[in-house]
Amino acid sequence: MNDVSLSVAAPPHQIALFTNHAHVLVLIAQQPDLRMREIAATVGITERAVQRIVDDLTATGYVTVKKDGRRNRYEILHNSPVQHPIAKHRNIGELVRFVYPQFATQS
Repeated sequence: MNDVSLSVAAPPHQIALFTNHAHVLVLIAQQPDLRMREIAATVGITERAVQRIVDDLTATGYVTVKKDGRRNRYEILHNSPVQHPIAKHRNIGELVRFVYPQFATQS
């Protein structure tokens, strides 16, 4: 009998299950007054990318931005429906609570 052992160590694949948009959304849920540079450093993207993402999130009605002195304060609009056919029966608040359960008590 031929005993063949496949013990080749393949490097583990890293799969990002959440987009940078989702990461930014969850960070905003955790700390609504984070600066864009802090968000960028935490997510691992540029400040300009964070600006584009926040623009996208506000344009789709997921987030509002309010001035608080010289800083911005973000608010997630919990009841905004997810704008994808697979998840259209869910809202943004449910998505954020999936990743960050403490968000439920901050409403």
